[in-house]
Amino acid sequence: MDKKRIVIALGHNALGTTLPEQKAAAAGTAKAVAEFIAKDYQVVITHSNGPQVGMIHTAMNQFSKEHPEYTDTPMSVCSAMSQGYIGYDLQSAIRSELIRRGIYKSVATVLTQVTVDPYDEAFYRPTKVIGRVMTAQEAEEQEKKGNHVVEVEGGYRRIVATPKPESIVEIDAIKALLDADQVVIACGGGGIPVLEQDHILKGASAVIEKDTAAGCLADLVDADMLIILTGTNKVCINYGKENEKAVDYLSVADAKKYLQQGNFEEGTMKPKIQAAVDFIGDSAIRKTLIAKLNPDKAIIAGEDGTMIGK
Repeated sequence: MDKKRIVIALGHNALGTTLPEQKAAAAGTAKAVAEFIAKDYQVVITHSNGPQVGMIHTAMNQFSKEHPEYTDTPMSVCSAMSQGYIGYDLQSAIRSELIRRGIYKSVATVLTQVTVDPYDEAFYRPTKVIGRVMTAQEAEEQEKKGNHVVEVEGGYRRIVATPKPESIVEIDAIKALLDADQVVIACGGGGIPVLEQDHILKGASAVIEKDTAAGCLADLVDADMLIILTGTNKVCINYGKENEKAVDYLSVADAKKYLQQGNFEEGTMKPKIQAAVDFIGDSAIRKTLIAKLNPDKAIIAGEDGTMIGK
């Protein structure tokens, strides 16, 4: 019998913010991931990178400011750095946890590029605020370079597009590792967004929503289930209102209906529900579980969280 294949999408709570927080969080996350591997699932992991890529972008820009001979670091390069940095802590923590359980299996981070459409409407309406707070003069310099800025408390910050993923460049490598029953970390931070020009890939000044990329990844590896680990235990309908209701199960039809009604918040639950709907499609087999990460309690039983399916 073929092993079941799952994609686990880790949110901010699974990683922390600072270097010490991330190392400690990765150790806890490794316990949850190891539960699935111990149950003989084929596992591919993806993760957010919001605080980390912001830290890297800020640090690199400050460096170029103090050393004019160095140019600003493009967002695509900052994204690549964050994939390596987070992947290093995750693969080390997961490997240690597996060995502790007597499981000897390689854990590999794949530096992943994700193609986006240069004509995606998101490029005309950037929404993702990133990087440090800048002065008016610095903001003007950024605009002269063709970058977008937005006024915030205390100054200005960069704002970039969040286009939809088209395809994953390294998908064959990811599949090969999974077929070899290895543990894979891929599409970190939504992947490095790239534009395909003939046979050349060019980094895009954008970020891809992590949950959207996770759904794309799950689809392309033909996963049985997408598991999105977040800070809330269940999906709530009418969140924050008097008639708020947590749900154990949500059909794809109802999920689509609630999306159309604007029931889920932008940037939080909406992309998770959209990723679930896109991944499941017309399949009667695929499912998505949205649940809170708890390293001390197995998620496999499905007792917690919200299951989405046909």
